[in-house]
Amino acid sequence: MEIPKLIDATGPLSFAYAVPKLHPWAISARSDLRPRRAQNNMRYTRFTWRRSTRLSSSSKHNAGPPKKKNFLIRSVSVHPMDEDTLEGQITNNSVSGDAIRRRFLNYFAARGHKILPSASLVPDDPTVLLTIAGMLQFKPIFLGKQPRHAASVATAQRCIRTNDIQNVGRTSRHHTFFEMLGNFSFGDYFKREAINWSWELTTKEFGLPPERLWVSVFEDDDEAYSIWHDEVGVSKEHIKRMGEEDNFWTSGVTGPCGPCSEIYYDFHPDQGYSNADLGDDTRFIEFYNLVFMQYNRKDDGSLEPLKQKNIDTGMGLERMARILQKVPNNYETDLIFPIIEKASKLAMISYANADNVTKTNLKIIGDHMRAVVFLISDGVLPSNIGRGYVVRRLIRRIVRIGRLLGIKGDGDQNSEGAFLPVLAESVIELSNHIDPLVKTRTTRILDELEREELRFVNTLERGEKLLDQFLSNALSFGHTNGDKPQLSGKDAFLLYDTYGFPIEITTEVAEEKGVSVDMNGFDVEMEKQRQQSQAAHNVVKLSVGSDSELARDIPDTEFLGYETLSASAIVKGLLVDGNPVKEVSEGNDAEILLNRTPFYAESGGQIGDNGFLYSFEDEDGTQKTIIEIKDVQKPFGNIFVHKGKIREGKIAVGLEVDAAVNAKLRQRAKVHHTATHLLQAALKSVIGEETSQAGSLVAFDRLRFDFNFHRPLLEHEITEIEELINRWIAEATHVQTKVMPLADAKRAGAIAMFGEKYGEQVRVVEVPGVSMELCGGTHVSNTSEVRGFKIISEQGIASGVRRIEAVAGEAYVEYVNSRDNYMKRLCSMLKVKAEDVTKRVENILDELRMTRNEVSNLRNQLAILKASIIASKAFIIESSNMRVVVESMDDTDADALKSAAEYLVGSLQDPVAVVLGSCPGDQKVSLVAAFSPGVVKMGIQAGKFIGGIAKICGGGGGGRPNFAQAGGKNPEKLLVALESARAELVAALNEKTS
Repeated sequence: MEIPKLIDATGPLSFAYAVPKLHPWAISARSDLRPRRAQNNMRYTRFTWRRSTRLSSSSKHNAGPPKKKNFLIRSVSVHPMDEDTLEGQITNNSVSGDAIRRRFLNYFAARGHKILPSASLVPDDPTVLLTIAGMLQFKPIFLGKQPRHAASVATAQRCIRTNDIQNVGRTSRHHTFFEMLGNFSFGDYFKREAINWSWELTTKEFGLPPERLWVSVFEDDDEAYSIWHDEVGVSKEHIKRMGEEDNFWTSGVTGPCGPCSEIYYDFHPDQGYSNADLGDDTRFIEFYNLVFMQYNRKDDGSLEPLKQKNIDTGMGLERMARILQKVPNNYETDLIFPIIEKASKLAMISYANADNVTKTNLKIIGDHMRAVVFLISDGVLPSNIGRGYVVRRLIRRIVRIGRLLGIKGDGDQNSEGAFLPVLAESVIELSNHIDPLVKTRTTRILDELEREELRFVNTLERGEKLLDQFLSNALSFGHTNGDKPQLSGKDAFLLYDTYGFPIEITTEVAEEKGVSVDMNGFDVEMEKQRQQSQAAHNVVKLSVGSDSELARDIPDTEFLGYETLSASAIVKGLLVDGNPVKEVSEGNDAEILLNRTPFYAESGGQIGDNGFLYSFEDEDGTQKTIIEIKDVQKPFGNIFVHKGKIREGKIAVGLEVDAAVNAKLRQRAKVHHTATHLLQAALKSVIGEETSQAGSLVAFDRLRFDFNFHRPLLEHEITEIEELINRWIAEATHVQTKVMPLADAKRAGAIAMFGEKYGEQVRVVEVPGVSMELCGGTHVSNTSEVRGFKIISEQGIASGVRRIEAVAGEAYVEYVNSRDNYMKRLCSMLKVKAEDVTKRVENILDELRMTRNEVSNLRNQLAILKASIIASKAFIIESSNMRVVVESMDDTDADALKSAAEYLVGSLQDPVAVVLGSCPGDQKVSLVAAFSPGVVKMGIQAGKFIGGIAKICGGGGGGRPNFAQAGGKNPEKLLVALESARAELVAALNEKTS
C-alpha cells in the first residue's frame, strides 16, 4: 500500500506504526443518530458512531499484539515535541490551528486513511437541521444504506451547534461553530489501532506529556481498559471507569451501540489524582473521543455482538489548539482571536484590559461571526424558519452585543454603516485552510450580512427601549407584590412579532436583569398568530367559555376520509354564531360536530372538504334534511367542525346523518397536494437542497408553495422544474402512505416541516425515488392522476421568501384549455397560425411604435403651428422690454405642450417667459413654464414658479430654472390658474426691474 508523504511544519517524524490491511467486508447497520446530553467534556451533541472489525482470529479480548500477517509494518522518523518546545511555538506557526489540522490529516493519511473534504454545514440527512458532528456525512455507510468507498477515512469537519448557545463565551470551550478532526473505520480496524494511534498522535506527534493525560473508559469495557493500561502504559490512577450516561453511545432504543473512551488534558497535575473529577473543566478538558460500535441492542434490551464493527473518533481542533498554544481558553487561539481583535478595534477597547463581561461579549462575537460566515457561504440565508432562523438569530445577537460594546458604523468614518462585513473579512481571511470556497463567495457573504444588519438596526433601537420599559415594569411589579419579576408572554411576543427580537435575545436580556420570561404565554401568543393568519372563513367564533365546555363535552372526531368518502354519523354538537344550540332549522347556517366523518378538516395547508349531510325518514326512507357543507375546520384539536347551511328540513343534536364528500373536489385537492410534494422535491433538485418550505396552500383550483430562497427564479429554472415534475407524473409511480413511529420516519429520510409538532406516530407519504414527507393530507394513489403541472406565477412575498402558484390535474387541464382558447381567438383576429403569433405581434408593435411616433410628430408640429399663432399674443413689459406669453392650448398633450413652449422661447427675442396650459383628458391638466436666460438671470425660476400655479388646479410639479412641467386634476380651474400666472409674472418682473 502506497503511503503518502508526511508533510510537517516541525520537521521529520520518528516512530513505528502498523497499518492494517484493508478488508472489503460488507457493512450492514441500521439506526438513527440521537444527540447525547452535553457533559463537561467534548460531546458536541454526540452524533458519534463507532464499530470495529476483527484484528485476527483471536477473541475480541486478546490483549496481545495483532498477528503479523494482518499488518504491514511501516516506520517514519519523528521529532517529538516536549514541554519545552511547546513554549512559544505559536510564534513560529508550528502549533497554529492550520498546522494542527494538517498534521492530524497527514498522520492518518500515512496510515492508509483516505482524506475527505469537510461536508457542507447543510446536511443531506433530512432528520438533522445542520451538520453537528464529523460522522454525519458517513451515516448512510454506518447504516448500511451506502457502500463504503474506502475502508478508513479522516476529515476535518466544519460543524454548527446551537443548543449550548448560552454557554458560548462564558466557558472556555463552548462554540456554535467548531471543527472536528476525525478518523473513521468502516469494518477495517477497531479498538487496538484506534487507541494506540490516538495516544501516539497525542504524545509523539503533538508532544503532549503523558503524565498530563487522563483516560476515561466505559465501566464494563475491560478490553479498552486493558489496551490503555497494559499496551499503551497509562497508569491505573489516570484511567477512570465511567457509567453508561457518560461513556456508552447509543443510536436509539434499539440498534448499533458501543462504549466510548476519551482522552483528557490536565491543566493542574499538581492537584494529584486522589478524588480527581474529569468533569471539572477548570482542571480538565476532553479533547479526543473514541467510540467503539460493537453491539446491537435488541428489542428486549439485550446486547449482541455486531459481526462488523466500526470506529469513529473526534478531536476538537479548537481544544487542541488551546492546549498547544497555551492560552486560557479556546477563544484566544489563532483560530478565533484575530476576529476578537478586530471587534475590539471597532469598539475602541483593549481586550487585554477589558473586564470579564466585555471579554465574554467579544468572545461571543468572535464565535458567532465564524458561524454566520460559513453558514452563508454554504447557502443558508437569514429567514424566520429552519436553518435561516439560526443565521438570523446569531446575526442579531452579534449586532446587539456590538452595540452594547459601543461599535458604531463600519470603522471607516461611516457611523451609519454596517460592522458585520468588516468582521466577516477577518473570518474569510482565516478560512483558506478550512474551506477555500469561502473566499470566492466573499461578495455574497458581505452583501447578505450588510443587508441583514441594517434591516435589524432599523427596529432595534425602538425594540430595545420597549424591552427596557417592559423589564422595568416587571421589576417594579415584582418588588411591589413580592413576586419573582417576570416578563409576560404577550410582551415577549410583541417584541418578537413587531420588532424582530428573537425570543432567545429577549430571554437573555431579561435574565441579565433578573427577570424571567413566561414562555408558555409566548407559545400561546405564537399559536394565536398562526390561527389568525388563516383566512377569515377558517375562524370559528365562540362565545366566552363555550370552547372549553365544547372541548370537554365532545369526544375527538374519528376521521374516515383516507378510506371512504361517505359514512353514517351522529350529530354530537351544534353551534350557531359560535354558541351551542340543540337544533337548527332550514335556511340557517350551522357548525356541526359529528362523532365520525369522511370530511377532511383543513390542516397541513390543505383546505377542508365540501359536500352534504343527509337524514331520512325512518318509515319510508323519504329524504328529510339536507345540509350543504362548505368548509371543515379543527379549532379544538381533533374535534372537526363542519360549517354549512341547512338547505331543507332541520338538524338536531343526536340525529343520525349520512355524510358524503364531494368526490370531484376531493380529487382536485389530492392532486394538488401530491403535486406540492413533487414541487418541493423539484425545487431542491434544481436550486439546491438548502431551500425549505415556508408555507403552503392546497386548494381545489390551485396550489401555493412558499419557500426560502434569496432571489427570483430564472426562466430556465422554472422550465426545468416544470419538466422534472411532469416527467415524474408521466412515470406513473405508485404513491405510498404508511403510519410509523416518528423516529423511524426520520431514520427513513422523511422531510419534516420545521417548527411543526408531531406525535409519536406519524403518517409518511412517499413517491419512491422522488419524495418522502411527513404529511396528514390526502394524496393520489399514482402520480399519473396528477395529469400535468404548470407554474402560473413566481414572486417574492417577504425577505428571503418566494411564492409559487401552480395548477395540476383538472385545474391544469382547465388552465391549458383556457389559454388555448385565448390563443385560438388571437390567431383568428391576427389571421395567422399559432406558431406565427409572436412574430405577428412583434410586427404590430413595431408598426404601432412607428405610428405613435408619427402621431407624436404631427401633434408636435400642430402644437408648434398653434404656438406660431399664439406668438402674436405675446405682450411686452415696458420696464424690462420682456415678452410674456400665457395661454391655453385646449387639449394639447404634455409632450406637444412642451414642444410649443420650447418653440416660443426659441422664436421670441430674449428675455421671454412662456406659460402654457391644456386639458388633454378628463380630470387632467398639463402646465409648462419655459424661461429664457435673461429671465433666469433676474432670479425667476420656472421650477419654483410652476409649482404654485399647479396647486390652483389641484396638482403640483417642478423642474429646472429654465424649464418645468406640472399637472393637476381640476380642468375647470385652468383659466383661473393661467390668469394668476400672468399676474404673478408681471408683478415679479416689474419688481426685478424697479
